[in-house]
Amino acid sequence: MKKSQLLNKIYLTILVFFLLQGTVTHAEDPVDIWKIEENSKKKIESSEIIKKDEKKIVTGNSVYEMQSENNNSLSIEQDETLASKEIEIIGLYDPAKNGLNINMWKNSDGYRILDVFNRIEKIKLSKDAAEILNIILLTNSYYPGLNISKEQFLNIKSRWLIKNSNIDLIEAYLLNNQTINDHTELTKYLVNYHLSRSNIEQPCKIFSKIDNTIEDKYLSKFKIYCLVNNGKKDEAQLLLDLKKELGFKDKFFEKKFNYLMGYSTEPETTISEKTIFDFHLSHRTNPDFSFEPKKTTSKQIWKYLSTSNLLSNTSEIELDDIEKIQTIEKATHERNYSEKEMFDLYKRFQFNINQLLNIKESSKVLSNVETRALIYQGILITSDIKKKFELINALKNSFNNEGLENAFQDELRNFLKGINQEDVPSNYTSFYEKYTKDDNDIEFTNIKINNKILHQSKLVNYFKEDASYKKIDKDLKELLKKIKKNKKYFFSMKDVILVESLKSDGIKVPERYKDLYELDDSEIPSDIKTLIKDEDMGVAMLRIVEFIGQDRLIDIDADTMYLIISTLNQLNVDPIRNKILFKVLPLKV
Repeated sequence: MKKSQLLNKIYLTILVFFLLQGTVTHAEDPVDIWKIEENSKKKIESSEIIKKDEKKIVTGNSVYEMQSENNNSLSIEQDETLASKEIEIIGLYDPAKNGLNINMWKNSDGYRILDVFNRIEKIKLSKDAAEILNIILLTNSYYPGLNISKEQFLNIKSRWLIKNSNIDLIEAYLLNNQTINDHTELTKYLVNYHLSRSNIEQPCKIFSKIDNTIEDKYLSKFKIYCLVNNGKKDEAQLLLDLKKELGFKDKFFEKKFNYLMGYSTEPETTISEKTIFDFHLSHRTNPDFSFEPKKTTSKQIWKYLSTSNLLSNTSEIELDDIEKIQTIEKATHERNYSEKEMFDLYKRFQFNINQLLNIKESSKVLSNVETRALIYQGILITSDIKKKFELINALKNSFNNEGLENAFQDELRNFLKGINQEDVPSNYTSFYEKYTKDDNDIEFTNIKINNKILHQSKLVNYFKEDASYKKIDKDLKELLKKIKKNKKYFFSMKDVILVESLKSDGIKVPERYKDLYELDDSEIPSDIKTLIKDEDMGVAMLRIVEFIGQDRLIDIDADTMYLIISTLNQLNVDPIRNKILFKVLPLKV
């Protein structure tokens, strides 16, 4: 049957082959778990700036035309340069929406871009900083042309999108720009993400919308598989034949392909862990598939096993198989087993009364797994609050010491929330506050206007997206007049930020109020001044992200906030500035 199908398609194969213009693609020291953990500030991320409905692209070639080679005003040398240089616009957001522009990287030196971005990569950015970086890197713009290649610049975008792992954003970016071959690692990341979650439909749906010929071997195999999966077997066979004519060789894939096509009726029992795609094919082509993961098994395969319901039931695990239980703990840390499943396993351990009454001493002769099980059972039966906190802290430290901190999050919060705050021992106050805070604890829905304080006054409404600007000049003068009369009023840095932003937008401040505060620009780094002078919007915006770093905007000190807002004022990036100001200036309730 297979030969007959190939003969029927031979002429079409030869024709398509010659039309194609592609080429062949090339042991730790023991740690005291009973020590109270030192308090570290928990970074709580604030509300999103970027919304999913902003995924609108204006592609460069459809809006911005290249200058004609026949333009008589150009010299022959200039004509040849333009003819050989492809001008592209890559991005996702309309520059005007955020106060940026299509030439934001025009004056950027590639060395500066790479230097600042490499520093940013080492920071665990707050949600606020990440949202602004998304805007900067995904705004429709031309490539920078000095000391950086197109590939290097696109690699910056890919590295950030992978690190940030916003799947919706990655999908929108790849589809709207049709840049699979320029973003092979990013596309592989997207495919592997969905595969590891046993989701074949979504990546195949994405590939069905890609018009370009896929050059990467891994991605082209996945494209062929999607055609088979969607019932387009003739197209899949033709594409594979073309690939083989160009030198494609992969015995493992071809065997799995033949089984899926129905050419072979014998199940393919070979299991490969080389990639998550290979592992999926191993599962898909074997009706009796069975796999026992190990500690060395990749995170993606663990996730695949979890989402495909292929993991062992913890109730069936032998308690003397410590190595197996350790793999369960690691899988729980990686969120492939639920905490409930792991702690139900801990409950099955049998300890005597003496061990439960003397947990600290008993743990000295037990394995780490048994120690955690003993401590957990102790937490469940202990009614003394001080003792309970000591055990909870010890259990948390035990997980942390082995890099398993995510395995004890939900249950930890449940334990702590079951304790009244007034009953918390004084030496555990910071511990309690750190682990009982929710990410949404700082979200507010309303602002409170206080006209006695300038930066909390009705003037802040000016920075809302739907604000009316008609009365702003009058309102500012009235408030400044009252402040001028009030000898006790302290003109804070936030007040300065508000007034300077209004002035940047053209609001006039009468001379009689200019002595209310003094500005000292010496605090602004020299490189920022140079970037502004050189009109280097791209790198200046990257520096703003670096200033924010791991901090929430509302936690940034006033001097640093002045630096950020002053930079945005001078760059005329008002929409981003306004969003920041409306987060940090008003009193929120």
